[in-house]
Amino acid sequence: MDISVPLHGKVALVTGSTSGIGFAIAKTLAANGADVAINGFATPEQVACVLDELRSETGRKVEYFPHDLSDFAESSALVAAVSAEFGKVDILVNNAGVQYVCDIEQFPDAEWHRLLAVNLSAAFATTRAVWPQMKSRGWGRIINTASTLSFQGEPNKSAYVAAKHGVLGLTRQVAVEGAQLGITCNAICPGWVLTPMVRKQVEAKAALLQVSFDQAARMFVQADMPTARFVETTEIAAGVLFMCSDAAKSVTGAALPIDGGLLVLGAYQLQAS
Repeated sequence: MDISVPLHGKVALVTGSTSGIGFAIAKTLAANGADVAINGFATPEQVACVLDELRSETGRKVEYFPHDLSDFAESSALVAAVSAEFGKVDILVNNAGVQYVCDIEQFPDAEWHRLLAVNLSAAFATTRAVWPQMKSRGWGRIINTASTLSFQGEPNKSAYVAAKHGVLGLTRQVAVEGAQLGITCNAICPGWVLTPMVRKQVEAKAALLQVSFDQAARMFVQADMPTARFVETTEIAAGVLFMCSDAAKSVTGAALPIDGGLLVLGAYQLQAS
């Protein structure tokens, strides 16, 4: 079987792709021949730098779309805007994510709604919007960034955990509906990746415990992951690339942990307790 991943002629939309995991995914897909639409929060200067890097290093067409995915109407309109510019969307990567850490008793209404909007509802909106064109072509790849928290809980993350459980449920349902249409839908479930969002959590822990950033980082990683290191964004991107390939055309509804053994260790600890 040919397991190369030529994406020439394909158009990919990657949300939350101005930094972190999404940026690595966008760069990997472009490096393998896809034209790419990026989206995410960033200053104009940051956007210009991201576009310049992606275009110069991959030679592909790359454009930025500033849609705010906390707004359902803007999420729904994103696919149409990308399709108007590129002509279509073949690959949809729902990667955008936000976090808010607080105990459930004090959790603000606005943050609950914001996290569910960006982390879950936006994925539904973009999937629904892209569905007719993928169905008409008989080919589509939808990949959702879920989390190891799609399978378990963690203190003070009620909205994030609820949303990521929902992302996994949405992934499985979309996989069922696309199974005979040539559309696959899968989820990747990262462990600790040193993204800007995770960096803020590590910094907060370091401040709380009055330790260095590196010490706090080791507490996060060594406590949870047998590999004792952060997962690299390029490792996540490689998983997405495989799911876009023809070699993965029978892989649908899957949840792929890229987590340094975090879920295995969690299951072991549960059994041992």
